[in-house]
Amino acid sequence: MKKLADRLLHRFTNHETASNADHHCSTGTGEGTSGLRHRQDRRMPPQGVRLHISDRYVVMDNGILQVTLSNPGGIITGIKYNGVDNVLEIRNKETNRGYWDLHWNEPGGKGIFDVISGESFRVIVETEEQVEISFLRTWNPSLEGKYIPLNIDKRFIMLRGSSGVYTYGIYEHLKEWPGFELGETRIAFKLRKDKFHYMAVADDRKRIMPFPDDLCKGRCQTLDYQEASLLTAPCDPHLQGEVDDKYQYSCENKDLRVHGWISFDPPVGFWQITPSNEFRSGGPLKQNLTSHVGPTTLAVFHSTHYAGKTMMPRFECGEPWKKVYGPVFIYLNSTAARDDSLFLWDDAKIKMMAEVESWPYSFVASEDYPKSEERGTARGRLLVCDRFVSNDLISAQGAYVGLAPPGDAGSWQIECKGYQFWAITDEAGYFSIDNVRPGEYNLYAWVPGFIGDYHNNIVVSVTSGCKIEMGDIVYEPPRDGPTLWEIGIPDRKASEFFIPDPDPTLVNRVLVHPQDRFRQYGLWKRYTDLYPNNDLVYTIGVSDYRRDWFFAHVPRKKGDGHEGTTWQIRFKLENIDQKASYKLRVAIASATLAELQVRVNDAEATRPLFTTGLIGRDNSIARHGIHGVYMLYTVNIPGNRFVQGDNTIFLKQPRCNGPFQGIMYDYIRLEGSP
Repeated sequence: MKKLADRLLHRFTNHETASNADHHCSTGTGEGTSGLRHRQDRRMPPQGVRLHISDRYVVMDNGILQVTLSNPGGIITGIKYNGVDNVLEIRNKETNRGYWDLHWNEPGGKGIFDVISGESFRVIVETEEQVEISFLRTWNPSLEGKYIPLNIDKRFIMLRGSSGVYTYGIYEHLKEWPGFELGETRIAFKLRKDKFHYMAVADDRKRIMPFPDDLCKGRCQTLDYQEASLLTAPCDPHLQGEVDDKYQYSCENKDLRVHGWISFDPPVGFWQITPSNEFRSGGPLKQNLTSHVGPTTLAVFHSTHYAGKTMMPRFECGEPWKKVYGPVFIYLNSTAARDDSLFLWDDAKIKMMAEVESWPYSFVASEDYPKSEERGTARGRLLVCDRFVSNDLISAQGAYVGLAPPGDAGSWQIECKGYQFWAITDEAGYFSIDNVRPGEYNLYAWVPGFIGDYHNNIVVSVTSGCKIEMGDIVYEPPRDGPTLWEIGIPDRKASEFFIPDPDPTLVNRVLVHPQDRFRQYGLWKRYTDLYPNNDLVYTIGVSDYRRDWFFAHVPRKKGDGHEGTTWQIRFKLENIDQKASYKLRVAIASATLAELQVRVNDAEATRPLFTTGLIGRDNSIARHGIHGVYMLYTVNIPGNRFVQGDNTIFLKQPRCNGPFQGIMYDYIRLEGSP
């Protein structure tokens, strides 16, 4: 650890020298620090929270940190902590340091990016124990086409003795206002590039990161899309030849609890903690951006990443809506010894767990945020009935069970207007969904090891303080006959299939763990390397999906373009019932502007037996997602399409306008006659 710290200090010194010559990338000089670190004397009670208000700024100060916001905009312009006058990037404009933003459009209109700036400021709570302040932007018809038709109330909370600040937002659309579509909303923090060099997203994804200057012309080569760069002349020579791509650090909501940055001089950590997923769009498996080169840290509440336009909610005129995003917690920590700097990540994880245990918070002032006693609980047990697996009911161990707004089976994946609450079942299938906001929901579930989605369309009405006993719930996954053969594991991901080594010239060296192999850049290109002339052939009983089934069904590079590809599944059948109907179950983990055509024993048949048509806008192949929006298709195959002995099912993906069009399969199964 000491060697790493020394490298970072040496790196910083070299970068300061290099930066003076890199006028094409950045200008200006950073402000120094006195080396003094603010410490709370543990023998003394923590200082009370103080609020200082001037014409241009509002400052919250509890003696541990000081947060400065613009007045009345509510943009965080500075965070003073541990002797650092401002941990945010002082070279940026004040409006580009710490802010809420969104991307929206009028129905059918062009997208508009908007940094949300308040129009009025007011104090909600001001005591020595806590301060809560509000920055409100209201909408009226004169603003049509300029601002999204929402009232947006940004709130910030500071507590006595707390090494951080909480923030949440209340978005409201009134019934008589015009409609709109919301593509994204989030909070962004731009930290000081002269200090924060080490990023941590997960225990297996933490590293020294490139400087933002490294992504400038002359220091990198842009790859197949703008976000991916090959570092050709980075400020830190240790990073020479590596790929940087912000999507390599994306994370599923269920695991996206804490991430951020570490400065080694002084040793300070800056962390974004999200204690609950209830306000995030898309449920527990939705993937979002985290932190990336900048140094930038994000709290993403809603985005279309890994889902596409199906994830973009459309609000109509006449549709009232209100939603609370957050609170999230911005946590800062420090240590006296530079050699202990990396332990700040461990401390941040401990703090995250404490915040999760404290949810829902008791100190939030808004009436739109229900406290613990105002929420409800739903309990029950989930069982699986699959008579071709067991004559008895099967405990749904490790299943995801959730309450989400009423919809259809699987609609929770793209639901983004309301709230979602999820639990994981124990080994006996029991679950408890706690701290549910009052409202009307449907019950949803999916079970690892079984295809499909459970959905009960009976409305579950959650009221303040209620405890709903749901009893035993039985899920019958799609099944018409015994399994003749299967490929993969039904877990909504493609990670069990063959994931090749990356091109050795396009490697991110932190992604060496087996569970992260799919995050390497350019893996879609390896299909052409492995199958330059002929496509994949998988033989049941001989092939192994872990080494013989490529993780993504993508086009083949051919000359300056691409061509569609047709995979074969070869298998033997005996005792065919010519009058029966066989079922091919195809579970898709992700699709991007793709099409799946199924043919049986005739690859050249003019019309396929089945086609999905054009499906998917996940873009998960390019963004290293290994899954996107789950889809399940059932193909009815008449028995007379099969022959005694050798048979072949052809899976064709003909769409080939670009390298990223394709399908990631989750699981494929052929069922025999009942």
